[in-house]
Amino acid sequence: MTTSTARVLGLLEILQAGGVRTVPELAGRLGVDERTVRRYAGHLVELGVPVESLRGRHGGYRIAPGHRMPPLMLTEEEALAVLLGLAADEDAPPYTTAAASAAAKLRRVLPRPLRRRLDVLRETAGFTAPPRPAALPEAGVLLGLAEAVSERRPVCFAYRDRGGRGSERTVLPYGLVAHRERWYVAGADRAAGGVRVFRADRITGLAVQPGSFAAPPGFDPVATVLDRLARAPWTHDVALRVQGSVERVRRHFPADLAALAAAEDPEGGGSGWVRVRVRAERLEWIPAVLAALDCPFTVERPAALRDLVAALGRRLTEGAGEPAAGSADPDRPGPPERP
Repeated sequence: MTTSTARVLGLLEILQAGGVRTVPELAGRLGVDERTVRRYAGHLVELGVPVESLRGRHGGYRIAPGHRMPPLMLTEEEALAVLLGLAADEDAPPYTTAAASAAAKLRRVLPRPLRRRLDVLRETAGFTAPPRPAALPEAGVLLGLAEAVSERRPVCFAYRDRGGRGSERTVLPYGLVAHRERWYVAGADRAAGGVRVFRADRITGLAVQPGSFAAPPGFDPVATVLDRLARAPWTHDVALRVQGSVERVRRHFPADLAALAAAEDPEGGGSGWVRVRVRAERLEWIPAVLAALDCPFTVERPAALRDLVAALGRRLTEGAGEPAAGSADPDRPGPPERP
């Protein structure tokens, strides 16, 4: 890389930091004269970088939004993927400053319409975890849903369910949620009645409809999506009773895995029990979670889970072992000494 090329890139880096930079300021930072600064700015314009020249006392150069995004020239899908990836690290040190700075540079050179739509997406979306979208829906679908949520507009779309069956839906979108590499929209389905949750990557042919609506007071899109995911049909329907608080049980059974509700003591002794409903593809992980709870529990169904719990109990007992008669356990503390 030649010195002049490095300085042209240095000029681009300075301008991407935002604001108007005067020619004397740029000349001082680059170590060149003002005429050379103007020539470097011309090189950037020739490369398609939207550099604006401002005249007057406070004039200088700045990066202006363009019709495309040189030198990267990202498509809408690429820009969306990059910004969502940066959003995943904005609150995760040590990348907070770098992610925010990179996102700001990218947004600064976006065409105004796309930048506005991406801003709407960030403002209307609820995040249960840093978004890392492995199944990113079409950019037009995701941005269209965000605008419909923001403007309270009905939408129509074609939808393919878990079994591959297709249908046409008209929905009042209440909220957009990113969760575990997926995007979901929660809203009222006019045909089915009641609130439904749809995966955005299964939506095609989105069309915003005329009219408007009001979301139910206090509606929580994130809680709704997590609850529906926990109640979705899976291979095993698990029912448990656990003696303890809902807060304690929730720490071991996340909201997207289990639905919790207060329950009566099966022995008639009052409250203090929690009913747990889990939909699971596999049962092998549940006994270890129950053991970690360290609370009394009862497996109501399925019978296969009882067998797995019993098998884990036997393994734990065998692993603990019992010292031979008369031998001392070096790890077991002895009685306290008399004063």
